[in-house]
Amino acid sequence: MPAVVSDAGPLIHLAQINKLYLLKKLFSQVVITPSVKREAYDEGVKLGHADAQIIGKAIEEGWIRVEDVPKNLASASKRLAEGEGISRTDAETLLFARERKAEVLVDEKVLSNLARMFGLKTWNTWIVLLESLRMGYIEVSDIEAAIKELGEKRHKLKKEQAEQILEAAKLIARKRKEKGRDSTL
Repeated sequence: MPAVVSDAGPLIHLAQINKLYLLKKLFSQVVITPSVKREAYDEGVKLGHADAQIIGKAIEEGWIRVEDVPKNLASASKRLAEGEGISRTDAETLLFARERKAEVLVDEKVLSNLARMFGLKTWNTWIVLLESLRMGYIEVSDIEAAIKELGEKRHKLKKEQAEQILEAAKLIARKRKEKGRDSTL
């Protein structure tokens, strides 16, 4: 199981659908920067969001760890943020993941593309859910519910994107079922 450095978005989205615990199952470590903690937890608590409480509990339990960004990354993250037109928090997340040789969990396409340019393996909310389905942690109905809750309200998924995710989920479920049958023969 790899370690992952997460941006705020996926934490918030997974907590909103009560699936944050999947990160604990998929990764050996889930690490966030203090800036991501402020976005995902501190600000959410101030606004009274239930998902922030879920994130806070994971931090309290220690399976989401808040780690300071090394000082040597401060000026580099500032330059990256200005050069790419992204937030300083996002730049810190990418550079911190690269420094730690960890994978990165981001939902924004721009960040995902930058992460790949840095040679990082990327995850997003949908990949977490599909991999969790493959591993048997959730069912297709959980993906359908996530599409309804997150896709329509927050991610602004286009109809064809939602259909592709659901098709992938059904394929994974079919393969999992076939594999289960093969092992009982």
